[in-house]
Amino acid sequence: MVAESFSFKSLNIIPEEIEELMGFERGEAPEPFPDLIRQGISMAEMLCHGTGGYIVFPDVTVDHQKETITIEGRVFHPGKTVTRELKDATMAALFLCTAGSKISALAKEQSEAGDDLAAYVFDVIGSVAADKVAARINQLIGEEACLTGLGISDSFSPGYCNWSVSEQQILFSLMPGGFCGITLSGSSLMDPVKSVSGITGIGPGLQQKGYQCNWCSDSHCIYGKIRRSKKAKKSH
Repeated sequence: MVAESFSFKSLNIIPEEIEELMGFERGEAPEPFPDLIRQGISMAEMLCHGTGGYIVFPDVTVDHQKETITIEGRVFHPGKTVTRELKDATMAALFLCTAGSKISALAKEQSEAGDDLAAYVFDVIGSVAADKVAARINQLIGEEACLTGLGISDSFSPGYCNWSVSEQQILFSLMPGGFCGITLSGSSLMDPVKSVSGITGIGPGLQQKGYQCNWCSDSHCIYGKIRRSKKAKKSH
């Protein structure tokens, strides 16, 4: 079991990443967003503190035909995309990461005060921070796997790639209670809100391919919207 803390500054979040997640081209967000983003990042440095961790499970069974992954007798049903990408996994790491609760609380305060633009900026900053923590944790998983000559897959989270978010319940059942300060509601929502959970396969020959939006049919995913928008612009 590995758990790490990350200062907001160490995540190296730049304004262009916030702009992109908002749907703008990097460096081309209209006013007043550039100033709001810079101010938001500055405030987040004082408020936002990331935490993440993972546990490696050495005995994992991936059944691509049944589209299941079994870990310690608990059976996940993540669908064909995830089981296809993890089919060569001999082990797996389950992880939990969060940007903490303060950034979401600030976004809520701004919204209640009637400043919806600032609230939106803080909300996006929180999302980027949580994803950055997840990336750092998966880097650690990869480094640990490399020590034994193994590779890792991309990470996958319940709620994406047609994997039911309700299976968060199974994932959390395999983790210590309150791991990294994250809890799960009965409706499978994480607290703090800006948190990420998931699985990363470990095994010989596994490689990270990067986000592949064609794997996923989630029309609400902001990353998918960004990629579809860029593709549409290029085709015109």
